[in-house]
Amino acid sequence: MNESAPTEPFRPADEVTHHMGYLLKRAQAALRGAMDKVLREHGLTVPQYATLELLALHPGMSNADLARATFVTRQSGNVVLRGLQDAGLLTRPATADHGRARPARLTEEGHARLAAVQDSVYAIEQRMTEAIPPQRVAALLTDLDRIAAALED
Repeated sequence: MNESAPTEPFRPADEVTHHMGYLLKRAQAALRGAMDKVLREHGLTVPQYATLELLALHPGMSNADLARATFVTRQSGNVVLRGLQDAGLLTRPATADHGRARPARLTEEGHARLAAVQDSVYAIEQRMTEAIPPQRVAALLTDLDRIAAALED
């Protein structure tokens, strides 16, 4: 059987609660709520946790790079970094070597806090993954990436 591309223009579902955007937002809100709950037990917010994860993988990232990667503004990113620094979870030089960037690095306590919370966060991702038939997970991840790329003009 030869399947061809649809010839009709796309029309969203008749009911807004069945629109792709609504369903994506519902899934995002559920994820955020689940993460907020487990992170609160460790004294962290979602942006703080994301910052710790990124710095563990890429030590020395700047505020601007971290803000972009954690989906917050530079100003909010700076507030996140200051909070983590005040909590002793990361360090940044007092002044920049060149330009304005002050690279951040996790402290031992930052690595320990991240390790303490990772299993709980990864369990949330596992719950999401287990809700989908295993043979469809890779395609879903590819499709989500395509959706983001299509909107990032």
